[in-house]
Amino acid sequence: MVNIIKLYKPLLRAAMKVAGVRPQKIEVEPGTIMNFWAPTRPQNNKNAIVFLHGFVGDGMLTWQLQVLALARKYNVYVPDLLFFGGSTTDDSRRTVDFHTECLAKGLVALGLRRCTVVGFSYGGAMAFKLAESRPELVESVVATCFVPAVTESISKECLGQVGFPTWSEFLLPNSASSLNKMFEVGSYELPRIPIRVFKDALEVMFDHRKERAELLEAMVIPDKDFNLPAYSQRIHLVWGKDDKVLSVERARELKEKLGNKATLQCIEKAGHIALIERPFVFNRCLKRILASIYDERSPDFSYE
Repeated sequence: MVNIIKLYKPLLRAAMKVAGVRPQKIEVEPGTIMNFWAPTRPQNNKNAIVFLHGFVGDGMLTWQLQVLALARKYNVYVPDLLFFGGSTTDDSRRTVDFHTECLAKGLVALGLRRCTVVGFSYGGAMAFKLAESRPELVESVVATCFVPAVTESISKECLGQVGFPTWSEFLLPNSASSLNKMFEVGSYELPRIPIRVFKDALEVMFDHRKERAELLEAMVIPDKDFNLPAYSQRIHLVWGKDDKVLSVERARELKEKLGNKATLQCIEKAGHIALIERPFVFNRCLKRILASIYDERSPDFSYE
């Protein structure tokens, strides 16, 4: 029987080609290859938007509807983070710092000098770290349903909320029923989906399990090791109002700590995967944010 996800991917690639985006692999350092979906012909009169995916699925499976909505107005870039999609490394480091360093090298290799980074869930951690470590590259951050760091106390609270003992058991399901459960937790109201879809997704979306488990382990840091950075950029938070993984109260606390550098938009009837279950509402929020960043002034980035 044909795998539905495998069948869909060539169709998605064709749609992205029509939208003017194509995949390309970059060796960001010896032994580390990253796959980036990037404009076929980047235009200097368009601002650059970089989309960073979460811990389930690769870049384009996650962000396809946003790319189709924005590719005409912006230069859009969608990397596969390491051990997802077409990105791999033989380096043993699993930290957010190392992976963000590889991401930055890849973006620079593509010619970016300035961009807005949109990060969802695990990709949100990368977005925050990229803004902190490469302020000259990052114009602003749009963080969806994630905080700058998962400390031990936040991790304990979140795992208690979702009802799983570890992040690996939650985010690396090993059966169609556990994958279904993961999406139930991540959504406001999961529609009825045939079990075959979950079986097909399980076959193609969860390779590199050992490495991904190590990423999850490295993601959680001691409380004493984290202090909120003084970001130079504007931070825009977009949250599902019914997020059961990282509650909207976390978003409000973060906005308060960031002060007047931050905005917060909540999406009604949406959970952790707000951009997937309410994509058109999410896209309207994102377009408003990008307009507030870029409209009524000329782009301040260029390509090499």
